[in-house]
Amino acid sequence: MRLACYQPEIAGNMGALLRLAACYRVAVDVIEPCGFVFSDSKMRRAGMDYAARVAVVRHVDWHSFRAVAPARLVLLTTKADQRLHDFCFDASDTLLLGSESSGVPADVAAACDAKVRIAISREVRSLNLAVAAAIALTEALRQTEGLPA
Repeated sequence: MRLACYQPEIAGNMGALLRLAACYRVAVDVIEPCGFVFSDSKMRRAGMDYAARVAVVRHVDWHSFRAVAPARLVLLTTKADQRLHDFCFDASDTLLLGSESSGVPADVAAACDAKVRIAISREVRSLNLAVAAAIALTEALRQTEGLPA
């Protein structure tokens, strides 16, 4: 299981994702460009010393990521019909998160093998990126018996 972040914009969210990845022992792919300097102090503060424990692979763009992307790519999006808890994950899946302000472009969404959404109240637009990643990754690891003991 892996997390992939498409053009992340907020250093604090990236730091929180790295901390999440460290806690669950999953790798992270960062698809650039980022909206911050990757070594930004806000990212380091949110990720604390956990970030050093994560295998991070940075990709210069979407095409370089796709050239090496392993297995199935599952997009987390508010536009999906399939609900997260109704989807069957595989241990080799990569969960793709879009940028905070705009998600992913249509061509990136079309290239994904599956699209899932987290069920939330209709009165709001979306969850915070790191919160959504935590919910989705926990469910995916639960289904595939990959949660730490």
